Amino acid sequence: MNDLKITIIQSNLHWENKEKNLEMFSQKIASISEETDLIILPEMFTTGFSMRPELFAETMTGNTIAWMKAKAKEKNCVITGSFICEENGKHVNRLVWMKADGMYNVYDKRHLFRMGDEDKHYGHGEKKIIVELIGWKICPLICYDLRFPVWARNKSGVGSRELGDKEEITVDYDVLIYVANWPERRAHPWKALLVARAIENQSYTIGVNRVGNDGNDIYHSGDSVALNFKGEAISKIESGKESISTITLNYKDLEEFRKQFPVMLDADDFSID
Repeated sequence: MNDLKITIIQSNLHWENKEKNLEMFSQKIASISEETDLIILPEMFTTGFSMRPELFAETMTGNTIAWMKAKAKEKNCVITGSFICEENGKHVNRLVWMKADGMYNVYDKRHLFRMGDEDKHYGHGEKKIIVELIGWKICPLICYDLRFPVWARNKSGVGSRELGDKEEITVDYDVLIYVANWPERRAHPWKALLVARAIENQSYTIGVNRVGNDGNDIYHSGDSVALNFKGEAISKIESGKESISTITLNYKDLEEFRKQFPVMLDADDFSID
């Protein structure tokens, strides 16, 4: 399987200003000179973590979706990030997985940050998604979801078969992604939980967070990172600084590690109702 190239954009955001944010990200995306398979933007990349969806929500036929389609086509890659969406009379924090051909998948944030009143303004998502990109299986989630390991659990065993004296590991996904607006004052759990998710799920894990102060004067240090399946950092993204970084993920390394250390075969079985 081919390597997967992922570009992380760690950026400040213009508070509740969709036009400025789209213009800013247009410039940042245009500056990416190397080929990439996936560009990841932060959570609520058009507004910041706003609790005023009645003012800033868009439908799936709005400007943000049109912009994502245009940029994905322009760069011939997938672009993902979340925005404030209105659908069927309710507001959701929606991640869009926009492909170069204009087709897309969506994931609505499951775990809403009650300490910031997110649950009072947005509806809960019901299902997570697994998407494919050049043969890789990817699970994209949003911010506060990081604190809930059951939701992210990489299930295995179904379809495993004997290969001589070994078994083939079949899992849900190879890459776990979190887009976020995670404050600096809780940077330690952000860093620690990303490492935990990578280790326990034997997957590459990517966390993409914003930097700078938001409209509530809450500071974000970014601390975006790409981790391998051992929980080791494979990116060099400076804390507190805007940056664009492209990381290459190698599938053979992941596959070999899973074969040599097949802990997933001993994982507890469970289901989520």
